[in-house]
Amino acid sequence: MSAATGSTTILPSPVRIPLYAHQKRAAALACRLPYAALLCEQGTGKTLATIAAIGRLWQRRRIRSALVVCPKSVMGVWEAELRHAAFPYRLAVLDGSLAQRLERLTALLTAPEHQLPIALINYEGLILHRGIELTMENALFKFVRNGIMVLDESQRIKAPNGRQSRAAYRIGRSASRRLILTGTPVTHSPLDVWAQYRFLDQRIFGASFTAFRNRYAEMGGFEQHEVIAWRNLDELTTKAHSIAYRVTRAECLDLPPEIEQDVPFDLGPHARQIYDALRDQAIARLSAQEQVTASNVLVELLRLQQVCGGFIRSDEGTLTNTGREKLDTCLDLLDDLLEHRQRKVVVFARFLAEIDALVSALRGRGVTVAPLTGQTEDRASLVTAFQRDTAPRVLVVQVQTGGLGITLHRADTAIWYSTDWSYGNYEQGKARIQRLGQRAQRVMHLRLVARGTIEEKLYHNLAAKRDLAVVIAEGWRELFGQGNGNPGT
Repeated sequence: MSAATGSTTILPSPVRIPLYAHQKRAAALACRLPYAALLCEQGTGKTLATIAAIGRLWQRRRIRSALVVCPKSVMGVWEAELRHAAFPYRLAVLDGSLAQRLERLTALLTAPEHQLPIALINYEGLILHRGIELTMENALFKFVRNGIMVLDESQRIKAPNGRQSRAAYRIGRSASRRLILTGTPVTHSPLDVWAQYRFLDQRIFGASFTAFRNRYAEMGGFEQHEVIAWRNLDELTTKAHSIAYRVTRAECLDLPPEIEQDVPFDLGPHARQIYDALRDQAIARLSAQEQVTASNVLVELLRLQQVCGGFIRSDEGTLTNTGREKLDTCLDLLDDLLEHRQRKVVVFARFLAEIDALVSALRGRGVTVAPLTGQTEDRASLVTAFQRDTAPRVLVVQVQTGGLGITLHRADTAIWYSTDWSYGNYEQGKARIQRLGQRAQRVMHLRLVARGTIEEKLYHNLAAKRDLAVVIAEGWRELFGQGNGNPGT
């Protein structure tokens, strides 16, 4: 029934692509309950289900705005998925300086009524203190007052006294509807759920963490700070699921066996300046050649790919850093993935400089990691350790080395930091994980893609099963963002 007219109304689908059955059920729950949890494992399509729910709620005039909070590495995914929305919306990505974020949010508050205003912010952006920050917080309060606040990867607020947790709770109290999304509501202990449900609906587990802990945990050890036993966990699960929809990848029999998802990010100003200059020089050099060959194009593409990965190598072999944007995006993803204590992850990368930077950063964070490159002497022992032992948790594999002859199905997730232009190498790398013995039944491939660069063209052509030679034959200029063109013209 239409709330506006009272007549029977068939509303258009809020998304442009068909939803699977489990996504429809998730969206329906989010529409039915003002406070709900979608406890859906990564790769089950909870982002699209949430967009469908948001669109339906707006069509029914139950919300006037949507604030989506997510890890920085996931912001690009939300931007990309929102392109499937079949309802008019205006999006503001609240990144950059505080003044820039406030300006964008203020402009969004005046969006026309025929568009749903959607604000996208990362968890760190919620932490506000004084001065202009209070103005920003007040603007967030106003924005969500008649809208929905969504926490994606809500396990990020599991610490009751964490700054992100307290900020999300404070702002969320103003929202008329609240939704949390996570495949891992419990990452360390059952106590993780309290702060997430404090944000969602305090009536489920109460306002006191101490009372919650005493109900479900028996404390002991030094000064009674150690959990020595759990109790009433069936009750905890029942209460948590009373406003939740839970689905695992293994249960989604209508999903494809492998899921590939781009994780877009932006180059920083320094890297973008270098990239644009190198691209223009490449176009000039190739345009001056009488006949453009695949090897000539590959040399130019190689330099551009290196910049996307955070470095550039001079003709003399000297490495220069261009930025950490891809590295930070990858580290952010791994922070979430490794919350699963039993999970292992494979990272594929093309260049040794990328591998060295990632391995160094992970070791600095205390993560057990090992590189597998052409320089690795005992590959068999390393693969065996990854497959059978607790460590390493992350295996960083050079694409040209690890594409053949090894089995890595101990991991259910691969991050593609970078790859080459060979469709065969890409498929062989994927086959290292999705093979006989893979118990997860579904495998995630997360591809790091720098916006507005040849990386977008690279994965587009790999998806189309086209090698570089075929692409060049059809027109090399299109690779460099100059539209279609014939080789050598």
